[in-house]
Amino acid sequence: MPTIYSMTSSPVLILDGLSKSFGSVRAADAISLKLFRGEVLALLGENGAGKTTLMNMLFGHYMPDSGKIDIIDGSGHAKPLQLGNPQASIAAGIGMVHQHFTLAENLDALDNIMLGSEKFLHLRRNKSQAIQKVQKIMNDSGLVAPMDVSVGRLTVGERQRVEILKALYQDVKILVLDEPTAVLTPQEADKLFENITAMTKNGLSVIFISHKLREVLAFSNRIAVLRHGRKVGEILSKEADERKIARLMVGEETKVFSKKELKVGDPVLEVDNLTISGSSKRESLSNISLSVNKHEILGIAGISGNGQTVLANAISGLVKSSSGKIKIDSKNILANDPSNIIQAGVGRIPEDRHKDGIVGQMSVAENMIIEDLNSGKIQSRGLLNHEAIMRHCSDLSSKYDVRGPGPNASARLLSGGNIQKLILARVFEASPKLILANQPTRGLDMGAAADVANRLLEARQRGSGVILISEDLDEILSLSDRIMVIYDGKLRTAETHDRETLGLMMAGEAA
Repeated sequence: MPTIYSMTSSPVLILDGLSKSFGSVRAADAISLKLFRGEVLALLGENGAGKTTLMNMLFGHYMPDSGKIDIIDGSGHAKPLQLGNPQASIAAGIGMVHQHFTLAENLDALDNIMLGSEKFLHLRRNKSQAIQKVQKIMNDSGLVAPMDVSVGRLTVGERQRVEILKALYQDVKILVLDEPTAVLTPQEADKLFENITAMTKNGLSVIFISHKLREVLAFSNRIAVLRHGRKVGEILSKEADERKIARLMVGEETKVFSKKELKVGDPVLEVDNLTISGSSKRESLSNISLSVNKHEILGIAGISGNGQTVLANAISGLVKSSSGKIKIDSKNILANDPSNIIQAGVGRIPEDRHKDGIVGQMSVAENMIIEDLNSGKIQSRGLLNHEAIMRHCSDLSSKYDVRGPGPNASARLLSGGNIQKLILARVFEASPKLILANQPTRGLDMGAAADVANRLLEARQRGSGVILISEDLDEILSLSDRIMVIYDGKLRTAETHDRETLGLMMAGEAA
């Protein structure tokens, strides 16, 4: 006899004892979870806790080693989901919106929404019906985006809405959102959750994956926490706080370095009227001026694609400017190459850790010392000391918790989080005058992100100047002594730490 659930408090989804191993690694260990009708369930955990593996099993990308998934229909009957089959998950009403957009930028929003639901040859024929359906979804959900504009021309917030509309177009009953606000302003994030709340009143159930505890506490009904592949607890959001969640996620309270008031010193970095004429707006800067002093963290807030990358590359010596000056310790470095920038005392934490942070074919140990080859600790008379390099790598790997297949393994074999830890170890151990930290905690779990914050604050206390470029406004607010906002290649000073005002500036509106 199939199980029949009461419709007064009926689950719509039951994950029962799901397990998955990759070689000797137990990525998911007998995880059981229920999702109820009209509920927003937050799924939390450190990197490697099992969140992605669990959702990939739900969406059919992974075949579980054991366990089952039941979908509860409108009559309260439990029906087993065919495992390892994405089409079966879609047919069961499960939709997933990934953190990184999966839209075709050359197609308009409507075509993107229809793709995957309509046969390609039928797109034109069915467009009129599709427009009506999408319009009804937008009216019901409050999610609005222009349908006749190519996705490449839409704002980040509009693209996010198109991704969700695409899932809703497939008549999903269960929506999985993976870090949905990572590239949104606070106002866009609040509006998104307002829309989601409206949809849950009509029966939509949501699994919400996020590292932003403020949002989790504000917008979820219930919180489930994974650690080391196991579910370690559940708690009602109204009964939770950040400390309780942190203890569940990492097994202890995350230690936060106290941010002391410090007297700033002389300028470490001065940028004066820097202009770069790129091939697009996101690759251009217009009359950028800023300064960073010793004992100071300058936070630069902004939504991705507004000039952060080219600004960081200019300071790193990777792009040439059209005009302007860049000085480190009052010395002009504008025409210098990256090696001279490093020699001048600049430590770089790049946005793209794989492309700009490591040489993937080289070993972990070699990447640890690649920016410090002249150090007497690892070479003598131009000859590298292999044993010293191995000891150096072992010491830093232990100190910064870099985990992987060993110092002789190719760095590309490390996980994204461990590549970031390798870069952090290399930068912080050099005690640079200036630290250029571009999205330093992106993709890191709570414990690792807290460690980064602590080390940035320690560097500030030692006398380093820090430029913190981040899309995470919470990170900017908690660490920065001063804040500037970048929008459309232009930089504005924020006279306040008010979240709403900063959000408006990030959206290009007058504060």
